[in-house]
Order: sequence, then structure tokens, then C-alpha cells
Amino acid sequence: MAKREEVDHLARRAGEFLKTAEYQAKEGMYALAIFSLEQALQLFLKSRLILHGVDYPRTHSIRRLLILLAEVSKGHEAWIRSILREKALEISFIEDAYISSRYFLRDFGEEEYRRVRSLVEEVMENLG
Repeated sequence: MAKREEVDHLARRAGEFLKTAEYQAKEGMYALAIFSLEQALQLFLKSRLILHGVDYPRTHSIRRLLILLAEVSKGHEAWIRSILREKALEISFIEDAYISSRYFLRDFGEEEYRRVRSLVEEVMENLG
């Protein structure tokens, strides 16, 4: 797959996960909604790395992807680093959702969903 096609594919899939999260949240399935937000953000960040000429690492860590993007995205470096500091709790929620949705009995509520949704929207808006 060509790089542009891969970027478009990842961005489209990220949008699909966002829509899925909205549906899940409306149904009160907040843990699954946060998992879908994690998938959306992960794919979005990987698409941005490709745009910067970086082959993204095989990781699911939002924090690691943001750190790598800060290193290669000179125009957004300070903003990304501030998000890493100021939204550390939300980043923890979203990373926990990836693991706990599969293996642990961990529930998330509406407030956690709203906070994570806000983070995802802010990152996508500023880096999109």
C-alpha cells in the first residue's frame, strides 16, 4: 500500500472508530466507547507519523506515539509535550481501556468517557 493510501486508510478507520464510540456511549457502554476512542486516536497518530516520513512502531501506547510525534513534528512539539503533561490522567484512562477491555474487569463511566473524548478531539483537531 502506498504511503498516501495508508494515511487515508488509517484516517478513515479512525473516523469509523469515533462514530462507533459515539454509538457505544449513547448506549451506556462507556468501557467499549473508550476502547473505540483509543483505537481512533492510535490510528490517527500513526497516520500523522507516516505523513512525517516515520514508520510507526508496533505499539499501542498512545503516550509513546505522542512522544515520537513530538520528536518529528517541529511545529507541534511544544503543544504535544503540554498535552502529555496536562492530560496525563486522560492518557492513562485511554491506555488502560486498551488492556482492560480484553483482560480485566475494569469499568469506565460517563465522566471518564467525556474526558477521553475531549482529549481525542483536541489532539485530532490540533494535529489534523
